Amino acid sequence: MAEVRHPVFARLFARAAPRMEELGVAAHRRELLDGLEGRVVEIGAGTGACFPHYPVHVDEVVAIEPEPYLRALATAAARAAPVPVQVVDATAERLPLADGSCDAVVASLVLCSVADPPAALRELRRVLRPGGELRFYEHVRAESRLAAVQRALDLVWPHVGGGCHLARDTPRAIADAGFTIERCRRFEFRPSLLAAPAAPHVIGVARR
Repeated sequence: MAEVRHPVFARLFARAAPRMEELGVAAHRRELLDGLEGRVVEIGAGTGACFPHYPVHVDEVVAIEPEPYLRALATAAARAAPVPVQVVDATAERLPLADGSCDAVVASLVLCSVADPPAALRELRRVLRPGGELRFYEHVRAESRLAAVQRALDLVWPHVGGGCHLARDTPRAIADAGFTIERCRRFEFRPSLLAAPAAPHVIGVARR
């Protein structure tokens, strides 16, 4: 497995994360995870910021995080989680899970940065049981002239943002991977001036 290392970005992200949660990300995570149950795999767990918001009906969370610094923070956060959480070193494109072994998969602010989105979505679909859910919360390509700005910024943004891309049409990619999108709420979220190019967001549910 190829190593994923963003040592500078990971530390800056971890330092900024608590304030971002206060400004609205935590509320979005609660909306994303509401009603989940059974066995869940979360890709790109980061610092473990989703962990406190998992409902008690979740039996287990397998949290995938390939970046070493962030994975260490997620491992520490798992100890205080209200549900059992196992933090695993892997990538979204190669999940160490059996076919159909999960009731739900969670992608929270991560599909912007995976190296191969179609491969990652194929893996998520593979590990989901028939009828299982994909819960997604992502910043996405704008449906306005901002999209042209996002495409231009993507020439440099991924190199300073830990692989993050601004102009990905994630809902379309999810549908193209064979999921049925049941709901998708679009909204603008701009917690800081720096985040303005990533303001268009979605929260939704898709089914295998």
